Amino acid sequence: MAGRVRLTVAISDYDHVREVFDGVEAVGLELVQLRLPIEDIFYRFTRFREWEVSEFSLAKYASLRSQGDDSLVAIPVFPSRVFRHSALYVRSDSGIEEPRQLSGCRVGVPEWSQTAGVYVRGFLAEQYGLRMEEVDWYQAGVNQPGRTEKVGLRLPEGIRLTAISDRSLGEMLLAGDLDAVVSARPPDVYQQGDGRVRRLFRDPVAEEEAYWRSTGIFPIMHVVAIRGDVYRVHPWVAMNLFRAFDEARRRAVARLFEVTASRIPLPWGPATAERWVGLFGGEYWPYGVEPNRATLDAFCRYAADQGICHRRLAPEDLFAESVQSSYRV
Repeated sequence: MAGRVRLTVAISDYDHVREVFDGVEAVGLELVQLRLPIEDIFYRFTRFREWEVSEFSLAKYASLRSQGDDSLVAIPVFPSRVFRHSALYVRSDSGIEEPRQLSGCRVGVPEWSQTAGVYVRGFLAEQYGLRMEEVDWYQAGVNQPGRTEKVGLRLPEGIRLTAISDRSLGEMLLAGDLDAVVSARPPDVYQQGDGRVRRLFRDPVAEEEAYWRSTGIFPIMHVVAIRGDVYRVHPWVAMNLFRAFDEARRRAVARLFEVTASRIPLPWGPATAERWVGLFGGEYWPYGVEPNRATLDAFCRYAADQGICHRRLAPEDLFAESVQSSYRV
């Protein structure tokens, strides 16, 4: 592929991303995919910038931008979006049935800057009236000791956050040293079906649907980030990557509605897709700033309030300027 810019892209194996590497043309680019566990991608790209383009934590990226770090430039491509009411875990015998009961409790997080936790703390405060200052927070690995924060924090006065290096959150929850855990990755004890741990919300999907209806927020977990040195030499890469990812997304969404054959291993898949598209309205799973303004505004507010961003950002501050508008014919 003479004359093309060769980029290595580390990203998970999403159906709505796959055709970027097999089917959709990224004009002027030769793309090589690295498929790695998400924690490995984030750790290595945060610490070592080992490849040119990467799936990346929205919270960590925003934190860096708020500190004046321009070593990464993101495009508004959102490979992972997940409602996070299901990310709250408690002991089954705790008696905790609703968020306000976490006041005065000890709650564990794998990292204060994990994007899932940003949204959880945000909706706990704004939808359920639980202020961060009412909780004693503990940071540790979900299933393994030794996990640490990867970006600098500027915690507001009154936030109590203690790092634990020699125990895991799952271990502390079972021992009764934590009352709850907030984590994107379920603790092993829950995954293994141990009845001693349950989700706080008995019906998280119902809570999440109500959250969407009342706020218009569909949480964005990850963005696609380009190394700054690559972007400065080849600024056109941002728009060409964005268009390739957006076309792959469009094709993946179209597949959800195919009824001739089962494109996804899910009974009533097209009917399920129709229900959710009806709920969300408009374009399904959109990329770009404007269609996601409510979510991005909320995230920027949450991240500043929680000391992850060192200053309040606007959605436009997060992304390459060239991908925030397009020509019209």
